[in-house]
Amino acid sequence: MPTAEVNGAAIAYTDTGAPAGSPDAPAVVFGHGLLFSGWMFHPQIEVLRERYRCVTVDWRGQGDTPATPSGYDMDTLTADAVALIGHLGLGPVHWVGLSMGGFVGQRIAARHGDLLRSLTLLDTSADGEPSDKAAEYRLLARVYRFTGVGPVLGKVKTAMFGPGFLADPASKPVIDEWVRRLRRCERAGIRQAVLGVIEREPCHAELSRISLPTLVAVGADDLATPPADAERIAAAVEGARLEVVPGAGHSSTLEQPAALTALIGDFLASVDVRR
Repeated sequence: MPTAEVNGAAIAYTDTGAPAGSPDAPAVVFGHGLLFSGWMFHPQIEVLRERYRCVTVDWRGQGDTPATPSGYDMDTLTADAVALIGHLGLGPVHWVGLSMGGFVGQRIAARHGDLLRSLTLLDTSADGEPSDKAAEYRLLARVYRFTGVGPVLGKVKTAMFGPGFLADPASKPVIDEWVRRLRRCERAGIRQAVLGVIEREPCHAELSRISLPTLVAVGADDLATPPADAERIAAAVEGARLEVVPGAGHSSTLEQPAALTALIGDFLASVDVRR
């Protein structure tokens, strides 16, 4: 994967380039959730790349971006994303962020709205991590740091995926690929990424500054950032559209790929018509 040297980090990204015959097509930048990489959007990119330049970013210590000594807080990751958009000369872009990518997307939209055409927030929250979940995730991160993913995989899977997806034998190849990719990452970097998420500052007070077309979607079975979190975001962003996706947990792009592709594609098209 190519990398961009920004803010003292080598940020890995993918870039489909402009679609054939559409050199000025808008760009869509995808920010992934914790314990994943840009790979989690591959079903959507396979379709959307026909109309858009699709770019994914891997956060520090995850995917193909190497671990760094520091910089896992949401403000630094926001600065990384802003710098990558500038490095690639992309703006203004459509931002699609899931969970951690949504934490970043909200901050970009509130602080650097001129860089965005629209904002899509999937399975995310504008609040800090609840104390009970933070304590559990902190323990899991410590165990993972010393033992790897094996001993904590059961707990982690139930947070990342909905019960219907986990119970379906057809989901096994996706889960196996996720685990394979996770095991490639440096354990110390993953632990730091987990801590960056659970220690994040809330950004709900900033949502009133977002004036972009905004789609907020959440899996009906999301346990990590439940539908109530999405409702709070949608209520705080003027004109935001809220969608609840049946049969999906926290990783909706992989659990209900066709539904999410259609939802995102229709939303982006509606925004571009308005422009």
